[in-house]
Formats: sequence, C-alpha cells, structure tokens
Amino acid sequence: MEMTDVKAQGLVLLGCGKMGSAMLQGWLADGFPPEAVTVVDPNPSDWLAAQGVRLNATLPERPAIVLVAVKPQMMAEALPSLAALGGGETLFLSVAAGTPIAFYESVLGAATPVIRAMPNTPAAVGRGITAIVGNARTSAAEMDLAKHFLSAVGQVIRLEGEAQMDAVTGLSGSGPAYLFHMVEAMARAGMAQGLPEDLAMQLARATVAGAGELLHQSEESAAQLRINVTSPNGTTAAGLEVLMDEVTGLPRLMEKVVAAAADRSRELAK
Repeated sequence: MEMTDVKAQGLVLLGCGKMGSAMLQGWLADGFPPEAVTVVDPNPSDWLAAQGVRLNATLPERPAIVLVAVKPQMMAEALPSLAALGGGETLFLSVAAGTPIAFYESVLGAATPVIRAMPNTPAAVGRGITAIVGNARTSAAEMDLAKHFLSAVGQVIRLEGEAQMDAVTGLSGSGPAYLFHMVEAMARAGMAQGLPEDLAMQLARATVAGAGELLHQSEESAAQLRINVTSPNGTTAAGLEVLMDEVTGLPRLMEKVVAAAADRSRELAK
C-alpha cells in the first residue's frame, strides 16, 4: 500500500477529539488532501467543520486506512459499525489506549491488518512519541504507512511485540502527567522556602519546560546534562543527594509509579 492508494481510496478517522485533531492538523499541514479524509465524530468542533474534510458522510467503500481514535469506553459501540471493512483490504490503525489487537480481530475478523499505537499528549504540539506494533496480517509497507501518518505528531518507534505496550503506556503514555505533577511539587517546595505562589510556579514551569527543550536539542545524554549542572559540593549536588537516594529517592519511586500504570494497563486489556 502506497500513499497514492490512501489518497485515492481515502482515509477514515473514527473520533476526532484532542488526539484525532492533532493528527489531522499534522496531515493537512503536510499537504494531505482534506477531501480524501472522512471523519466520523458525533460532536465535531468548529475547527473540524472548517477543514474541508468529509464530515459524518457516507464511508468510502474500501478505504485504505481506518484510524481509530475514539475513547476506549466508546469502542464497543463505534467499532462494530465498521465490521464490513474488516478482512484484509483496509488497514486498521488504533490509537485507543488499553484496547488490545485481539479485540479488533474479534470484531473485524482475524484476516484484518491491525496496528496498535500508543501516542502521548505532547502530540498536540508536534512533540509526541508513539510506539507501534502490528499483528501477523500487517505488511512492512503498512507499518511504514502507519509510521508516516503518526510522524505528523512526533517521533515513532516500533515495538518487538504487543506485550511491551503496557510498559510503554506506563512510561511515555502516562509520563507527561508525572512531569506536570513534578512541576506542581517543585512549585510547592519553592513556596515552602519563602517564594510567593505565582513566582514559584513560574520558576518551576520554566525550569521543566526549558530543561526538556535542552534535552531535546542536545546531543548529550540525560546523565551528562545532569553532570554538567552539578559542581562538586555545590547546591545542585546537595539537592541531588536527596533525589538520587537509592532507598527514599526518585529512582525507586519512579519504578513504582511506572509499574502501577503498566499494571493498570494490563488490567484494562483483559
């Protein structure tokens, strides 16, 4: 399957919330023709209505790709309506959290090529990272195509197997929330040291956002960037001694955090 096939046969976007909108915006900016996209969404935004896509129109007979971006709890309702497209000619690409490939195969038929993807919310600013894995019916060309469409919102990595998806969910899928909470905790710690609330929050936000950008642009490892900031017996070293403590510090805590999220992802998949 080539890009020309997708433009000719059409692409269906099932659900256009935040993630769907971010991806669609990326494709259109990349020059993908809006008339080749059919969006199915019960509550379309004003932005979506203005994009020139086919909105809640009759589905193409044999679309090249159906991208499933509905909330997991709406899946059981939304997917059966597309069962007729299962069986091999249409690639199903899912960005719905916690929905295993086996569920798609049970609804659409085992001969359906299915790729499961786990993006994260920085996709909204084109800085997401998405992990993908395909079922046995997925061709190399279809994996490449999925990678192309998901690259519209950031980096794409391929997993060795679906079993890794729960760990990805716990690390990068849920990870942005951990960082946002770290900003809250840093701001509170600044307030405890005598800073007013708005100033503490401004300093914490700018510090985490700036450090993230430095990490993004730098060729150096995270460990090296940490070392660069840390002068011997200085202030940073004193703070890091607490943070890096093997028993009470961040490494052990983060291990528990990611494990809890990954375990919940395993539960949801059952």
